[in-house]
Amino acid sequence: MKDFSYITSSHPAFVESLYNDFSKNPESVDPELRKFFEGFDFAVSSVAVNGNGASAPSTATPSENVDWMREIRVYRMILGYRNKGHLIAKTNPIRERKDRGANLNLGFFGFSEADLDKEFYAGQLVGLGKTTLKNIIDYLKKAYATHVGVEFKYISEQERVDWLYNEMEKKFNDPLPLEKRKRILEKLNQGVMFEKFLHTKYIGQKRFSLEGGETTIAALDAIINTAADHDVQEVVIGMAHRGRLNVLANIMGKTYEQIFSEFEGTAKLDQTMGSGDVKYHMGYGSEVTTTGNKTIHLKLMPNPSHLEAVDPVVVGFARAKADVMYASDFDKILPILIHGDASIAGQGIVYEVLQMSDLKGYHTGGTIHFVINNQIGFTTDFDDARSSDYCTSLAGAIQAPVMHVNGDDAESVVKCVEIATRYRQQFNADIFIDMVCYRKHGHNEGDDPKFTQPHLYALIDKHQNPREIYTSYLLDNGEADAKDLAKEMEKKFWADLQERLDEIKQNPLPYNYQQPELWWKSLRKATSEDFVQSPNTAISEENFKKLFDALMVWPGDFTPLKKVEKIIQDKIKLFQGENKVDWATGELLGYASVLLDGNDVRMSGQDVKRGTFSHRHAVLRDENTDKEYSRLSRIEGAKGQFRIYNSLLSEYGVLGFEYGYAMANPHALVLWEAQFGDFSNGAQTMIDQFISAGEQKWNRMNGVVMLLPHGYEGQGPEHSSARLERYLQACAENNMIITNITTAANFFHALRRQVAWPFRKPLINFAPKANLRHPGSYSHISEFTTGGFREVIDDEAANANEVKKVLFCSGKLYFDLAERKQKEGRSDIALVRLEQIYPLPLKQLEDLYKKYNKAVWFWVQEEPLNMGAASFLQMNLKSLNYGVISRNPSAATATGYAKVHKQEQEEIIQTAFSI
Repeated sequence: MKDFSYITSSHPAFVESLYNDFSKNPESVDPELRKFFEGFDFAVSSVAVNGNGASAPSTATPSENVDWMREIRVYRMILGYRNKGHLIAKTNPIRERKDRGANLNLGFFGFSEADLDKEFYAGQLVGLGKTTLKNIIDYLKKAYATHVGVEFKYISEQERVDWLYNEMEKKFNDPLPLEKRKRILEKLNQGVMFEKFLHTKYIGQKRFSLEGGETTIAALDAIINTAADHDVQEVVIGMAHRGRLNVLANIMGKTYEQIFSEFEGTAKLDQTMGSGDVKYHMGYGSEVTTTGNKTIHLKLMPNPSHLEAVDPVVVGFARAKADVMYASDFDKILPILIHGDASIAGQGIVYEVLQMSDLKGYHTGGTIHFVINNQIGFTTDFDDARSSDYCTSLAGAIQAPVMHVNGDDAESVVKCVEIATRYRQQFNADIFIDMVCYRKHGHNEGDDPKFTQPHLYALIDKHQNPREIYTSYLLDNGEADAKDLAKEMEKKFWADLQERLDEIKQNPLPYNYQQPELWWKSLRKATSEDFVQSPNTAISEENFKKLFDALMVWPGDFTPLKKVEKIIQDKIKLFQGENKVDWATGELLGYASVLLDGNDVRMSGQDVKRGTFSHRHAVLRDENTDKEYSRLSRIEGAKGQFRIYNSLLSEYGVLGFEYGYAMANPHALVLWEAQFGDFSNGAQTMIDQFISAGEQKWNRMNGVVMLLPHGYEGQGPEHSSARLERYLQACAENNMIITNITTAANFFHALRRQVAWPFRKPLINFAPKANLRHPGSYSHISEFTTGGFREVIDDEAANANEVKKVLFCSGKLYFDLAERKQKEGRSDIALVRLEQIYPLPLKQLEDLYKKYNKAVWFWVQEEPLNMGAASFLQMNLKSLNYGVISRNPSAATATGYAKVHKQEQEEIIQTAFSI
């Protein structure tokens, strides 16, 4: 795929010497040049045989019969079309393409019109044998510069390159059978007429129509049918709002009655909880029968208006389903991401998802990316929307081929998506289809696009829709009944739509629930009563010791680092001496017990195998061989699987992936740990749009766990606060669990509670870094073998009759307060730990308020007054009379100066004990 211009400017003797080198040892020359010489040899011998009618070997020699320079120029032209033909392909249905400097004209290669009828051996390189330059050019244009342009020059794996050569040069222009053409016309008809009907009946209502890009329906239909023929059993789709209703109706099989009732405002919504969402954000699942009589499950993920935010959710969901349903056989489930051109070019989450595509922890066997390229953002032309030639240029980062195709050429679009589907199944890698089309209306149907794009929309106004264009094409290409067929389809479909609007029932498609869906159906929604007291999540002493012992050993032929070995030996000594375990052991015991109960555990994040602060050591490395050993791999009797992955340096994409994974399987404990809790704000879209609101908007529960290191230790404004206040501000309707846990046993129970509850809720735990090794966080074996999660921990040493002041707090600050209390010997102060801040354990706090009825109460926090839990408690905890002690309000979360931090921390402690 290289540019061999240096050869064309060399002396013929140099080329001849290269050929001689090739003759002696083909491996000694460049692979691409080797191909040329091989083709040349074949061409010369073929001409000798075919010309004489005899099988005598050719007598041609390089110096006598071949103009090397001109042959190699033809070879460069072949490479030029393969590499850059997409730059001149007629992919834009509305306007002329920009000149992007393809340099594919005759003069660039040193030829003129007079050379077109001359014959060249290089024709063999494209399978034509010795033939005229005109024939070679016509062949290349047909393969690479018609309504399709293929971009793949950056692919290094020759097998994939050759596969694509074969598809484009040998197969692509084969005519489609009549049945497939009828299917395309049928899907175009459905897509066009659906939009026309809605535009007529619901004037002014937003629907984000697909008009101009209706070929999408034929394309998705072709992907699904081809996928099913190649052993795919499930397709999971992510897309934003444009065309979503059309996809729901004509691909997913959602009944028109359901869609129309949502427009009419008469839909029966589940109002037992939550707010719901607009019709073009909701998800859907169905089971369809393909043209090959195969049954395939379809899932359309719910999504917010944040255009590409659903991408990692889709691939995470697909990975989970592959793991739980198909024994991690990725050929069985296909993710499809439908992008807009402006969003795929402008949204960084797309790049994060692409970088996941071939990583061990996030691989899904390849994703098909389908771009509805309507050449405009909200009102922004592509010249203002990207710097790259294409909206899909980031595909080159992972060597994913891109098929740019004219959206008005329905057959070419269908052929492209069929190639893409086969490519994905063949190579388990991502591939892109960039369908260039247009948007008939403004951003929504009430918006006038001519305000900013008068010329473009003057062209669009005169342009036929894809169905009309395809009908004309069929008429021009021998299908005499195409027009009558199209009219008949239009009449029937319009009548069907009118009947459905008139409330004549359309039978929903039959649907068989998959096993994970049955697991979800067995769960119920939570009520406020569920949070009064946590369920019993204790394990037996026998299981505790079995799990502990399994965690503390490794294979005989494995040599851990000396430092790690000492850490583990210290844990064993702690248990043998005091019957206690530290934070990290309590965490691993939580995972091990979940596995023993038959549930899976999946964890990812930056450096989670060892833990950012070198505490977890869930996976050990052999100091001699670098081989990994998972400490949770030898849990006797465990039916669940433990999967842990160090992630790429991403918060947004990775958290979205884990949310999607948890959405697919309620019997998996799915965790994401931030390197520092502060960095979770890089994933704020996932938190705001999915984690905190997903159940209310889309009626979809999710039990994903976020572990956010949080605590003021003098490490500066980016390593102190996970922004507890932001999560609490988003809390309502029991939507998620917010904890700031201080003991190993309580963390153990919090993890087990996630899968013990008869419902699922996201858990966000703010884990103090200081707890990881603080003796105060160690827990006795009895705390694991009895009870459950403790929302509030009372001061066991306090005598209520003596207590004059109650300091209630959460997290790391408790240990600082406890140290001061012990140092001063204060029996008049009780320290109460609020381990769960939301849902607020109101009854437990009120009971303690009655118990310490002679005391004044203060909420004490490390965070500035405008941060932390202070404002949340003042709004929600009104049955207690208490003051607040904290840092002063601040714009930054913390100081960057160690001395200032120490002084501020001391002031908080001093104030708490002296006020």
